Amino acid sequence: MTSESDLKLVSLAGGVGMRLQQHGLTLVLAESCTGGWVAKALTDIPGSSAWFDRGFITYSNAAKQEMLGVNAASIEQWGAVSEQVVAAMTNGALARSSADVAIAVSGIAGPGGGSAEKPVGTVCFSWQLRSQEPVVRREYFSGDREAVRLQSVFYALDQLLEVLAANG
Repeated sequence: MTSESDLKLVSLAGGVGMRLQQHGLTLVLAESCTGGWVAKALTDIPGSSAWFDRGFITYSNAAKQEMLGVNAASIEQWGAVSEQVVAAMTNGALARSSADVAIAVSGIAGPGGGSAEKPVGTVCFSWQLRSQEPVVRREYFSGDREAVRLQSVFYALDQLLEVLAANG
């Protein structure tokens, strides 16, 4: 049985795919807390191979460093859930792919792992077009682990549409 949120996600992912295809752009993902959920949503769309290049699932700090070239000192200084690290993730994803656009997501989905500075539900995002500076944001989502992750997927895709609209 398909839920309302599943239908909304299919619609949003289809809209992202249509926008990317209209502009002749391809997408690369660098996901941490979403664990590939953004990639799944996009590749559920028939024909996604025309605009989806690849995804990096960099859940651990070591994976962020090895697969995306994120500097260990950046993770040490700001933490994996930071605007600086997600910006480095999109930079690394673009450098290691032929894609035109990148999204990075890193957050604390819970139930543990939060702190006073970065409570459970803190998620950082980066969207970057090749040869441009990344657009970064920190958001706070509520609910259990599943809810935080689902809200992160929706937000990542919804804001990609905004970034693409702002860049023509």
